[in-house]
Order: sequence, then structure tokens, then C-alpha cells
Amino acid sequence: MNGQKVVIALLVCTVVASGSEKITFMSTQLVPIAEAEWVRSELLPRFTKETGIDVVFVGAGYGEFADRLVAEYKAGKGTIALAGGLHGDYTPLVRTLTDLSKEFADLQALGDRTFIPAFVELGRLNKIQAYIPWTQGTYLMVVNKMALDYLPEGVDIRALTYDDLLAWAKNIYEATGDKKLGIPAGPRSLLHRFVHGYLYPSFTGYQVIKFDSPEAIKMWRFVKELWQYVNPAVATWDAMDTPLLSGEVWIAWDHGARLKQAIIERPDDFIAIPAPAGPRGRGIITVLAGLAIPKASPNPEAATRLIEFLTRPQTQVIILKGVGFFPVVKEAIGTAPEGPLKVLADGVMAQASSKDLITAFIPSGLGTRSGEFSKIYRDTFVEIVVKRRPIREVLSRQGRLLKRLFQETGAPYPPPDESR
Repeated sequence: MNGQKVVIALLVCTVVASGSEKITFMSTQLVPIAEAEWVRSELLPRFTKETGIDVVFVGAGYGEFADRLVAEYKAGKGTIALAGGLHGDYTPLVRTLTDLSKEFADLQALGDRTFIPAFVELGRLNKIQAYIPWTQGTYLMVVNKMALDYLPEGVDIRALTYDDLLAWAKNIYEATGDKKLGIPAGPRSLLHRFVHGYLYPSFTGYQVIKFDSPEAIKMWRFVKELWQYVNPAVATWDAMDTPLLSGEVWIAWDHGARLKQAIIERPDDFIAIPAPAGPRGRGIITVLAGLAIPKASPNPEAATRLIEFLTRPQTQVIILKGVGFFPVVKEAIGTAPEGPLKVLADGVMAQASSKDLITAFIPSGLGTRSGEFSKIYRDTFVEIVVKRRPIREVLSRQGRLLKRLFQETGAPYPPPDESR
């Protein structure tokens, strides 16, 4: 019996399945009615058919999720066998979670799945493997293939830098007279995510700590130069799928969900690529979900089997097709069928696998004041780029607001700041 078969046997034999065996899987993800129904009727029955273990899926808000895990941890016994949540959900709950280092090693030994290393490392909290990566959501770039004719010579489109992007957009403008770069800046756009999660980490290495630093000043000078080649209509656009389809934009950045429709309608016309890198690396926002086993889990063996099932490449593709959550194991892309979702997934996986990746998270702990965080970055953009006000003056004023926000809320700085 070879090594892979031994590991599979160990995973399978940890539970003697019977039709009456049942576990509870509580998750802050897949909570909307349609998604939860899909999990109960389409996803988990596959696991039950294979193992004989019934799974009760319980969708919960973060408050209920945290309260249950803490209460069961304090009681020393519980009903939740497996937990599913975001990185930020787990950071204050580490003491309630089992170290999954051995379970992760067993999964790796199977040899059929390669987890994105940066995500595995993020799952290590307080020196334990607190969770195992499960799904991801992110923001990236979608490109009309017509733009490839103007790509600067020698540039690797999957290792694009911001300088490359500037040269590319400039090439298109000089050749066509059109500004074909699109970064949404409408009132309901996600412009603030681009600023705090993409630009700042890429140029300064941080989201918050170097908000008004010399590196930030250089960054804003660059953004002003780049914006010369951005389609002026972006001020009215909240999402980039429509301008991509209309041809008003050839190169667009946005959330995957706001780019998807363009690829669904015309998958042969577009490619998805990683966001650009700056002097410090390739800053991206990841919405990373992971699987954890509570210390009070009544059946950690069955929970381990469910983790193995949910992280299989084939299951990851089923989740992608069913609810649009992107894989965290590289082999999933190879098994995904050709079509729109594969186009988008290729770009997401290439971005997440970038060697110069700097992973940023949307801050947690700000509570009802989270909107102030977004407003500071959006207002900074408007003041500097749109109203052309002095960079140092704007950064000094907005930087004081940002510092006060974290001081008054006691919220931790979001990654990558917290790890540096």
C-alpha cells in the first residue's frame, strides 16, 4: 500500500460511519437562503452518500457564531462539530479552536491538492493552524483581448506592475485616442477597496501604518498620472461589467462578482489577470473563508472527514459552479470545465499564487464605524485626484482621522499591518 492510500485509509477509518451518525456544521458563509438551500440539497448530500454521515448545516451571523463557540468552549462540551468562517471571524476565537496542524499535514500527504501557501500561513493564528483554507473571494482585473495588441513589449501580463499598467493605458490612448482603463469611482463603487487594499499595500506595504508616509506621497503622485488614462465616465460607474461589454473600457479592475457578467456573456473576448504589483509587492484584498474544528467538537473525526471532502479539487469546483466561491487549491482549476467561470477562476488563482503577494483584509472590530474607514480612503482619493488638492495637506488631515478611528474603537490594524 503506497503512502497516499495509507493516508486515505487513515482518514476514512477515523470514523465508523453509520446511517444514524449526524454532525452539525455551523458557518457564517453561505447563509443567504438560496446558498444555504444549495448546500443542504446539493453539496452535503454527496458527503452523506459517501460516508453515511448526515450533516446539519446551520448558517449564522457572526454574533451567534462567536457566542456559540465561546459558550461551548467554556462548557467543555458542545454540539458544533465543524465551523466555517472568515479569517476575521476566527482571530478573536483562537482559544476555542483545535490546532489542525496534523490534519493539514494529512491532507497534504494525500498528494491531490496544493493549498495556496499564503492562505495556509494566514490560517496560522497564535502559533497553531487555527483553520484550513476553504474558499476565497477577491478583486482582480479583466481585460478585453483587443487591449493585448497594445501591451508594452516584454511585459508578462500575469506579473503586471503598476508602471506596466500606466504604460499600457498610455499606449492605448496614444494609438486610439480613447481612455480605455476603468477603475469604478461611482457613488456605490468599491473605489475605496482599490485604494486601501490594493494601492496602499503595493506602494507602502501597509493599509494604515504608512497612510501619510513619503511612500504614500509618491503613490498618490503616480495615481494622478495614471488617472489621465482612465475613462472619465468612471465617476458614474459603480461596476465594470457593463462598460467592459460596451467596449468603453478594455482594462478594468473590480470585485469578481462585478466583473463576472461580462465574462458570462462573452467568455471568448476577455481574460482575467492578477492586479498589478507596486514597489512593495502585489497588494490584494482576499475574503478568505476557512474550516475549523472547535475544541468542544463532539465528533472531530467526522469533522476532519468533512474538511477533506470540502477541500477536494472536485468539490471546490462544485462550490465554484454552485455559488461562485473561488477555490483555494491549485488543482481545482485543472478540473474546472471550460467556460466563463474557468476564465475568472484562472485569474483569481494566478493572483493568489503570485510570489510577491501582500494579502490585505477588510478591517474588523470597527463595528458601526466601519463606514468611516471606507470614507477616509474615498475622500482622500477625491481630494487629491479629482479636486487636485495638495497631497501632503490631504494626507495629514485624513491621517489624523484614520488614527483617531482606530484609537477610539480599539480595533486592531488589519493585515498586512498586524503582522509587521
